Amino acid sequence: MEAARRWPLWLQGLALLWGRAVAGLEQIRTTVPPAPAQACSALSQKSCEECLKNVSCLWCYTNNTCIDYPVRSILPSSSLCSLSNARWGVCWINFEALIIALAVVAGLILVSITICCCYCCYCRKRSRSRLDDEEEQLARKREERRLQSLQRKHERKLKHDEIRKKYGLLQDSDNPYSRFENE
Repeated sequence: MEAARRWPLWLQGLALLWGRAVAGLEQIRTTVPPAPAQACSALSQKSCEECLKNVSCLWCYTNNTCIDYPVRSILPSSSLCSLSNARWGVCWINFEALIIALAVVAGLILVSITICCCYCCYCRKRSRSRLDDEEEQLARKREERRLQSLQRKHERKLKHDEIRKKYGLLQDSDNPYSRFENE
């Protein structure tokens, strides 16, 4: 009991759970024998539902026979059973309608994926071109502001130079009057 108290409670629960799972798997292996595979031909002249309980069977309504599904070819040949009279998976839909329905669903999925991809690519390209246009406009405005700023700076410099000239503060002028400095 002392050793059990040293382990954290969650670790004890995990060990208990693991032990029960292993014991359950061993019990399943020993008590459940594998189901015997019933041949499809043995289910002939019974019902469609009985035949299609086995996934590897195909029911043919022309002669009410249950046959093994031809796995080597994807579709059963017409010599075996016509597609309009063949049933596989469920009895209420024939194989021909099942193939058409699956083809339509697959086609719709492919078309919708294609449309989504094209739309996303178009939107991405369009947003990129918009961003490029906006960036170009911003760069143009920035350049205009810079030029206006330089022009105003030049005008201010000219005004300041005139004021300096007027009061004789400009060093390189031809003004005969200069500022008197005490030494």
